[in-house]
Amino acid sequence: MKQFLKVFFILGVFSLLSCQSDQRSAKAQTTPTKEKKAAVTQSKDFNDYWYSGKAELNSYSLKQSRYGEMREGEVVLVFVTEPFSLSKQVKLDNPNAAGDDNVTVMKLNNIRKFNTGIYDYSIVSSTFTPVDYNNHPNTLKLTMSMQEWCGHTFTQLNLKEDHYRFKQFSYFESDGDTEKDISTALLEEELMTRIRLNEGQLPVGDIDLIFSTIYSRFAHKELTVAKATINKTVLDSTVKYSVEYLNYDRAISIDVEKEFPYRILSWTEDNGDGLVTEARLKKSLNEPYWSQKGVEDEAKRKELGLEK
Repeated sequence: MKQFLKVFFILGVFSLLSCQSDQRSAKAQTTPTKEKKAAVTQSKDFNDYWYSGKAELNSYSLKQSRYGEMREGEVVLVFVTEPFSLSKQVKLDNPNAAGDDNVTVMKLNNIRKFNTGIYDYSIVSSTFTPVDYNNHPNTLKLTMSMQEWCGHTFTQLNLKEDHYRFKQFSYFESDGDTEKDISTALLEEELMTRIRLNEGQLPVGDIDLIFSTIYSRFAHKELTVAKATINKTVLDSTVKYSVEYLNYDRAISIDVEKEFPYRILSWTEDNGDGLVTEARLKKSLNEPYWSQKGVEDEAKRKELGLEK
């Protein structure tokens, strides 16, 4: 009898394990897998230009609307490709060892400086947009820091599956320290990286757009997804994109070179106060700026026409 019970118990265990195995197998068959699409194939011109070991440095004269008056300033746009960690969302130290976690991004550092009376503003945003937009259709990360004599704020968005994780830290009570989720949509800050990656093209028509983090701070508007319309005008040597928000008093325009490498020639920002912010290209250079740290390299600033 004891021997029979022992055999029965063993058979029961095997039956249970077999059942669990079948359930895991069935679950594995019904769980959808994310198939990898064919990687975006860029042109020879793109590869020669963007993987040359240099960054594109662009200086702009700036007329900045702030506190109801126009201010003189300057902007630098730094475009460069670099290896990026998909999981950590930081630049990789050892990309060759990262495997599938290594995603090549086009990084845009946007540095804006101007004075308001006695004190100055310094604003830096960094946008990280994957070159292979077939497999990574959304910008992975956006950061923005704003410093002025009253205090400073820092904003960061990280892509998390179907949403952005938004964090903001501020000296000001009305802004406070904030953390929330924002639905995935095109970022206003990534319009320029999309132009550079997609042969000077942007989607035209009605879209969902997360408006600029700078506008969010200046206008004291909670960062969110908004409805906008993008229109395109083709001229002899340039393409103009006009972006108008439907429920916010904000419109921007971007003038782009019609031919490769599709440099950003100018842009405007109109927040409905009768004063229009405008940036115009002064000079464009391709340099490995990260290695140009010596006093003698300051001559490159003069070449870019930078005064500050």
